Amino acid sequence: MAGASLCVLLVAGSLGPVHGRRAAPLGTAAAQAKETFHAEVSKIPKDIAKRMRGVSWHKGCPVPMKRLRLIRLNYWGFDKEVHDGKLVVNKRQAHNMVEVFSKLFKKRFPIKRMKLVDAYDADDGRSMRHNNTSAFNCRFVAGTDHWSEHAYGRAIDINPVQNPYVRSDGSVSPKKGARYVDRSQDLPGMIHAGGGVVRAFSKVGWGWGGYWSSAKDYQHFSSTNS
Repeated sequence: MAGASLCVLLVAGSLGPVHGRRAAPLGTAAAQAKETFHAEVSKIPKDIAKRMRGVSWHKGCPVPMKRLRLIRLNYWGFDKEVHDGKLVVNKRQAHNMVEVFSKLFKKRFPIKRMKLVDAYDADDGRSMRHNNTSAFNCRFVAGTDHWSEHAYGRAIDINPVQNPYVRSDGSVSPKKGARYVDRSQDLPGMIHAGGGVVRAFSKVGWGWGGYWSSAKDYQHFSSTNS
């Protein structure tokens, strides 16, 4: 990517400071601000915890709220503008996700939107249809009674439309993702084998659903590769 690569990471709560990148030169403040990645990690604030309870988090979830962290960060959109987003992840993975998204920001990898899944009443189908990038959601794997890795805050789905879930029978979710099943295409927001997004997650030990042998979950990354 041409341009600045400054990365300023702000961390709140109990995690401690995260390393930064080289300082930007003085001047052109507006341009520098636009080119700068920002991330802040904190315990789940009371207002967001209230919103999550009974929606994306509820009694019986495999992780307590105190083991989750909120990440506020910025990202490049499909409109080539910088937007603010939120993710909730397991506290043990917060630093890893900041590292990954700092790299995606530097590459200007476009993300359609990044809202907490509570904006869709924790309905994974709705979130995917709206092409929403999200992480924590206390839910089962579809069609089973087994906890999804999302229920532990150890998984994330990125641009579900451009990176759909393709079942072994060929059916696609979300349906709008059908035009992206042909992975030989190189369209904005798509994730490809060996590409920068996969490498960024691999660097922190996360696996990609696009490498699965039967069904292909091109949007999905997790710390356990499941």
